[in-house]
Amino acid sequence: MGKGGFGGGAPGNMQAIMQQAKKMQDNLKAAQEKAREMVAEASAGGGMISVTANGENQLVSIQINKEVVDPEDVEMLQDLVLAACNEALTKVQDQVQEELTKITGGMNIPGLF
Repeated sequence: MGKGGFGGGAPGNMQAIMQQAKKMQDNLKAAQEKAREMVAEASAGGGMISVTANGENQLVSIQINKEVVDPEDVEMLQDLVLAACNEALTKVQDQVQEELTKITGGMNIPGLF
């Protein structure tokens, strides 16, 4: 069996690995803070519905132009709001993922966000 328990590496290598892990942890914390500040906007119905989402996957605003409100066609309004919400959330998730990829080098680490 190898020395050191981790492939026979010297204690200095373990210290370097720990320092590298600490640096990545600090970078991930900074990315999480940055993600909280990210926002994405999406619209539907030719701009009649506008939705903004943040990096915590929360909707922060919904604007509905009164011209799109038709009491006889509530389903269309619901579809437009749903489409705009989903698009805004997808956009902000893509921004967060892009930021994480910069830090992790594309490594998929479950449970980060």
